[in-house]
Order: sequence, then C-alpha cells, then structure tokens
Amino acid sequence: MPLTPHPGDFALPTRAGVSLFWRTFFLLALLLLGSMAAWLQTIRAMESEPRALQTAQEIASLVNLSRAALVHSDAINRVSLIKTMTEQEGVRILPREPGDTVDSFDSDASGQRITRELVALLGPGTELANQVNKQEGLWIGFTIDGDRYWLRTDRARFNRTGGPTWIIWLMTVTALSLAGAALIARLINRPLKQLSLAAFRVREGDLDASTLDESVTTPEILAVNSGFNRMTRKLAEVEHDRAIMLAGISHDLRTPLARLRLETELSVADPQARDHMASDIAQIDAIIDKFLDYARPGRVHLVNVPLRPVLEACIYSLTSQDDIQVHLALPEQLAVLADEVELGRVVTNLLENARRYGRSVGTDIAHVEISARVNPPWVLLQVRDHGPGVSAEQLVRLTQPFYRGDSARTEAKGAGLGLAIVEKTLQRMGGSLLLANAEGGGLSASILLQRAPRTSAHANTGITGASVALEQQTRLNSP
Repeated sequence: MPLTPHPGDFALPTRAGVSLFWRTFFLLALLLLGSMAAWLQTIRAMESEPRALQTAQEIASLVNLSRAALVHSDAINRVSLIKTMTEQEGVRILPREPGDTVDSFDSDASGQRITRELVALLGPGTELANQVNKQEGLWIGFTIDGDRYWLRTDRARFNRTGGPTWIIWLMTVTALSLAGAALIARLINRPLKQLSLAAFRVREGDLDASTLDESVTTPEILAVNSGFNRMTRKLAEVEHDRAIMLAGISHDLRTPLARLRLETELSVADPQARDHMASDIAQIDAIIDKFLDYARPGRVHLVNVPLRPVLEACIYSLTSQDDIQVHLALPEQLAVLADEVELGRVVTNLLENARRYGRSVGTDIAHVEISARVNPPWVLLQVRDHGPGVSAEQLVRLTQPFYRGDSARTEAKGAGLGLAIVEKTLQRMGGSLLLANAEGGGLSASILLQRAPRTSAHANTGITGASVALEQQTRLNSP
C-alpha cells in the first residue's frame, strides 16, 4: 500500500525560509561569482598595462605612417592621398586651428597611460581627444615640419574592453558555474532527502521499505545509511517480539481469568459478592483489551468504507443501553478510506466515552449527535455529547495514554487509553482527531478522514467556515 501523508504531517512547526537545496545553491553560486569577479579584476589589472602600451604603439604607428605619407608626397598627390585614407581606412587628416574646441581623452588610469606613451613615441605637442569641434572619434594631434594637424579615426579600432567575445565568454562561464552549483547542491541534498523519506516510512510503520543504500562510496553517507538500516532492523525485531509478547499476554491472562470467573460463579454463595467479583474480572479483561488495542502494529490496509453501515452497526450495539440516545445525520452514500474494523473501534470508543461521561446535566441519559460534512478530499465526522465538557487545560491531555481528567469525566475504572487508542488508530488510517468543547456544552470529537473516490453520483454537502477552521486546527493539533 502506498504511503499517504495524513493531515498531521503538514502541521509540523515551520519557519519561513528557503530550503536546504536553495540555501546550498545560493551559497555555492555566491562563492563562484565572487571568485569569478576577483579573478576578472585581477586579470584586468594585469592586462591593463600591456594593453595600454599596445594601444599607444598602434596609434603611434598609424600617426607615423600617415605623417610619412604626407611628408613624402607633393601637394597634388597629398590631396589624393588624404581622400584615399578617408574613404578606405577611415582616417581623416585635418589642420589644427587655434579656435578648435577639444574634449580631452579618457582621464582614467589606462587613458593617462596611453597618453604618456604616445607623447614619448610621437614627441612633444602630441595630444589625444575624444571630441574636436563636437565631432566624436579618436583624435590625435601631431606636427609635420612645424604645422599642426589632427588625425581622426574610429575609437573601435583601439577598443580596450576586449569586444563582445569577452562578454560571451563571461556569460558562458557564469552559466556553467551556476549549473555546476545546482548539480553539487542536488548531490549534497539527495542523501538527506532519502533519509527524510525513510524516516517518514519508519514513522508510518513501513520498516521493510525504509532501507537506505549501503553501496555508496562516500564514507560519511555510508556510515549514516548503515546506522539507519541497523536501527530499522532492530525496530523490526522489537516489533516482532512485541507481537509475540502480546499474543502470549492475550493467551496467558485470559485463560486464568476465564477459569477464575467460572470458579467465582460456582463457588461464591453471596449473589452480590459474586456479581461484584464477576464485574471486576470483566473489567480486568476489558483493560487487557485496551492494552492490546493500543499496542497493535501501526499499518492498516485502507479500502472504501461506507460510513452509514459502520455507524449504524456501532449504534445498534448500544440499543440495549437505556442511558444513551444517538441521533445520526450524514449524507447518503458517503464513504471514506479506512479499515472497516478499525473505524468501528474508533466510533465505538467515542460512543462509549460519551455514554459514560457525556450525560446531560440533570439526567442519566447521554444525548449524542453524529454528523458528517465533506470538504474534498476530506470527510469531517463529528461525535458530540451534551455533557459537562472538560476544562481547557485538561482538553489537550485527554489523548495522552493513561491520562484521566477530573471527576466529571472519570467515573469509570478504565485504563485511560480509550481516546489515545482512537487518536492512534486514526493516524494509522491517515486521519486525525480533534477534541473541543462544543458550543452550548458537551464534548465534540471531530474525526478527519480521507474521502473515498466516488463510485456513483450522490449529494455533496459544503463545509462551513467554522468547519474549515476546525480542519486547520485539527492539522495543528495532530502529532
């Protein structure tokens, strides 16, 4: 049977925050990106000086070639040469005028280094500018035989940033680094996920399906998996021993009790004393039943169980009791996923609890109401009496094993396991139990079970806002 989380599984206290996977991923990504940024800054710092020198030498070579071509050409050829350089090489030669408006070259460290190198290569009077007379470009001022000229070219020819290739490689490395961080985070968190799932299966009593892989090569994970598997094997042995012990208790105690009751009825002459002794023996036998019910193994097989036949059978067993009246109101053809026998035990325990402690004030009769409402995928079944109820302090402890409340609800001499058995049985069936004082007096036991898939069309009742709040409260109070 596949494991189905019950509502209590979602009631664990949680705090807002990211999961372990994303926390690991973000930390790895931050580490990788920080390292990449540091390396990028280091490479740029190491590359800045050689690139500035290379750029200055390229500019100086262009200026020297242009100046040499102009110096060794006559006036007619010089005009044709300047036109050819402008059209084919994108280089313009213009005379420098005293009224030129000049926007100086970059003032950063690299720009200053290029300017100093050009002055050293081309001589005094060399000047670099980004704009001349509001025209963009790379402008280099130089002299030819005392005449001053501007050489204008495209800045992209001396791009110091490395071009789009640098950006493409940087984005590629970033994407690969983040993908690697995600893979590492997944590998780190996978064993924890498997351990969490195995622990959930152990809690549900599925010890056979909770074995972890012991063929892993990581020593730390292997140690954890091996230890967990040894623990589950030990728990399986304990469960087996408990089943054998319970079978022995059932046999060894009930046989002498039966003989003791028979001998009491045959040997005790006083009818009143005989009835009291027989009642005490019956009570001991009932307490043994409670212990066996509470210690029953944790897994049950869930099937589609119609609610009305089960409830009617439980009510019919009380028809001979004149101290309880039960009113049943629930939709037709309503079914839940449960074990029919276990569900009958749950309802019988709640009805017996109401019969003993839920008698209406001033009467000797317990008036009990059973109703059901649907909120897919859940069914909310309520068993309510009209008794004195319990205090808020004791209400949260009623499902603790062996706990008994005040005298208003503890007149019987039971073992204090009835409601604990109800809660444990519901948890085995993927449901939960909530006890609350009902409005107008009395105790209300609310059972939340999974609704069975529909097999035919039938009426569906909506659940009220109060029932929704009760369902949420049920989840919060489920272990």
